[in-house]
Amino acid sequence: MTVEQKPHEEISLPRSGAEIRSAFLNFYRERGHKVFPSASLVPEDPTVLLTIAGMLPFKRIFLGQKKRPAARVTSTQKCIRTNDIENVGRTARHQTFFEMLGNFSFGDYFKKDAIQWAWELSTNVLGLRPENLVISVFREDEEAECIWREVVGVNPKRIISMDEADNFWSSGPTGPCGPCSEIYYDFTPELGDENIDLEDDTRFIEFYNLVFMQYNRDASGELTTLANKSIDTGMGLERIAQILQKVPNNYETDLIFPIILNAASLAGVDYQKIDEIKKTSLKIIGDHSRAVTFLISDGVTASNLGRGYILRRLIRRVIRHGKLLGIKKPFLMTLGETVIETMKSSYPLLDERRKIISSELQREESKFLETLERGEKLLSEILKNNPQRVSGEKAFELYDTYGFPLELTQEIAEENGISVDLEGFKKEMEKQRQRAKNAAINIDLTLQDAIDELARRHKQTLFNGYNNLEQSSQVQGLVVNGRSTNRGSSGDQVQIILDNTTFYGESGGQVGDSGVITHINQQNTSLLVEIDSVTRSQNIFIHHGYIKNGDLKVGDTVQIIVNNGRRQRAQVHHTATHLLQAALKKIIDPDINQAGSLVDFNRLRFDFNCSHVISSKELKSIEDLINNWITESHPLETQNMTLEKAKSIGAIAMFGEKYSDTVRVVDVPGVSMELCGGTHVKNTSEIGVFKIISESGISAGIRRIEAVAGPAILEFLNERDDVVKSLSARFKAQPNEICERVEVLQTELKNLSKTLEATQEELALTKVIGIANEATIFTNGTLLTKRIDGIDGSALQKAAEKVRQKLGDKSAVILGGLPKPNDQTKVILVAAFGKDLITTGLQAGKFIGDIAKLCDGGGGGRPNLAQAGGRNGKALDQALDIATQKLQTELK
Repeated sequence: MTVEQKPHEEISLPRSGAEIRSAFLNFYRERGHKVFPSASLVPEDPTVLLTIAGMLPFKRIFLGQKKRPAARVTSTQKCIRTNDIENVGRTARHQTFFEMLGNFSFGDYFKKDAIQWAWELSTNVLGLRPENLVISVFREDEEAECIWREVVGVNPKRIISMDEADNFWSSGPTGPCGPCSEIYYDFTPELGDENIDLEDDTRFIEFYNLVFMQYNRDASGELTTLANKSIDTGMGLERIAQILQKVPNNYETDLIFPIILNAASLAGVDYQKIDEIKKTSLKIIGDHSRAVTFLISDGVTASNLGRGYILRRLIRRVIRHGKLLGIKKPFLMTLGETVIETMKSSYPLLDERRKIISSELQREESKFLETLERGEKLLSEILKNNPQRVSGEKAFELYDTYGFPLELTQEIAEENGISVDLEGFKKEMEKQRQRAKNAAINIDLTLQDAIDELARRHKQTLFNGYNNLEQSSQVQGLVVNGRSTNRGSSGDQVQIILDNTTFYGESGGQVGDSGVITHINQQNTSLLVEIDSVTRSQNIFIHHGYIKNGDLKVGDTVQIIVNNGRRQRAQVHHTATHLLQAALKKIIDPDINQAGSLVDFNRLRFDFNCSHVISSKELKSIEDLINNWITESHPLETQNMTLEKAKSIGAIAMFGEKYSDTVRVVDVPGVSMELCGGTHVKNTSEIGVFKIISESGISAGIRRIEAVAGPAILEFLNERDDVVKSLSARFKAQPNEICERVEVLQTELKNLSKTLEATQEELALTKVIGIANEATIFTNGTLLTKRIDGIDGSALQKAAEKVRQKLGDKSAVILGGLPKPNDQTKVILVAAFGKDLITTGLQAGKFIGDIAKLCDGGGGGRPNLAQAGGRNGKALDQALDIATQKLQTELK
């Protein structure tokens, strides 16, 4: 029996990326699969920074850690991989951003259906001819090979057996695993079926991978057959688009080519007429533009850490390749718009977050253009000296002092046939880490392991604390002094797992509750456990505390009592946080979204995306609006509903947060409606009063507001009152006179500083003028080199210029010293050159910058006058001697 091959109807066959995507999902929808939208590029899985595969959102289901949402699922998943970024644009099919079409079976259908449907989709729906297809199978998977040959009817010569490295998938050293089978497209089937080499990527491209999860591998490496076998497949959308659109590479498909054409237009070039180097730059721009647009859309902001660094690195590569093409004006926003227009029908979130995407791209581009100009100029000077490689010290100086990324240094150096000393760079980086390291954080791994093991043994802690603060509960697990055990006694530090609890466990930014656990045991000795915090591990609540009196053992029934006062404080701050977000959206920008928060007993902290400083006037308006809502006594309403329904009624979700199918909605009617599992007041009037205490920027595009509310206001006011009283006593002024008194003191200090500066300049000039007659006259000019300690840089520089003027236009003056004679960690060096010397090629800035390096420093300035600094005062005399020798050679 073979799968029936239907005749091709070219008119109805999908060709565009959108049509292929739709055809795939519809095909599996018709076969009982539930269609899932793409998950975020920011994954639930903490072991990876970004979503790197179509199956990643379902990984916990495959591992048996999460209930399956349906027996059969199909999806199109956006993914990002940067491990082979150097190949992007240089090969036909390497990309950082790509879409993976997939169909999945969680213990439902297996090999036969998966194989038959994959063939039917490829040939009947997508219209690929059987003679263009080649199949790979795992060498030991006779079942799959038989299905392809006997059931589907594939020519045996076009079924290729592969080794474990190519055709066996595993989730890790242990766990689910199994063989896989892949479908390849053959661009030149006329070359025949003999000696097929699937490694020949000029002839073959793999576009559909079928993974058959049928085994479990234990720690010894032994494989056992799974009771519920599963299917995980992936079809690369860009790859199948290349095949169906009959273009030479993924970049020229309708998924990426519109971006490339737009970039080419901005550069004033014709893609079809330019050389391969320029085409490579355009392909990199096309690929990376999609990646950065989607990353920002999914809530990633540029930074120097984690996924934020990946975003920044990709943005910077786009800008640099744009510059190589001759694009002089900022262009990232324009390309971001092209990506949005190309992809918004399939990913509507792009359109919703258009403003945020544009703002982030504009800010990062502006910031990096300055860095790029400085860094490329310095690197160019390094490369001009024709070194065999860029030293680790130089690469680190570019990175640390000028913010120039190591990857760009490598890329530019490689384009010039020069390597970079990466080991040397790592050593310099480690030196910096050691210098910056002023504290160490010790984690009790033994305790954490014990807690994790306990959490794994228990399924769930029921939370009953929204309306109750006290109830009875049973002890189900116990960690005592870092060890899992069944009993604890007075004096022990404990972590307790209960079957149900009224204690809120830390999550969603809200700190955990505190309180006590009590009961009377059989010896009538009172038990008292003081609980100081509660955390969560998955769905388990861990109660951290100290047994103050009595004994506690697993199985005991206990009375748990939450500290009402502290709970009330947390509730006040949590509801105030919701009001703060609502006020920010109303007054500043409706596109503002939460980027992090802390709800504590004594304060609240709210992080949000915003590209500009919030003015004092705006902060006052926000504060006034929130206090109005408080005095209006709005009741709060909470209800559980499906995630889909919550989104449909307008509930705000924290961007990038993962939610279950059923969610809790906290609604302040007419003011705020958010998805939230935290505890809240019943009416806004319970908040009492709200006060913003600070606003600041914490990273690019992220602002932070800290505030206090309710009872915490009194503590805040008492602290401020103590400060005011102290200042009043110190300045001998009334509270309302303090500002005026400070202004007077500032003016006096400013005047004294000017007087001191003038005195220092006079002192420096007196010292230098006095030794001007020590200058040496050479054939081509006059030289004065002198060490003068106890003078700051500004005074030393002015003195050098005065003496240089006295000595004439053919003179050079080099001064160096320690501003504080007893401090060897700060060196000042100054150079002043006459105009006649400058015409010979000597430049003060470059000269003194090189001399400063001898003192572990650097710097520079204008050709006629420059200043540099260093960190090694012990090397100053030698540096001045070398400066003298170099200038003597030039002036003789």
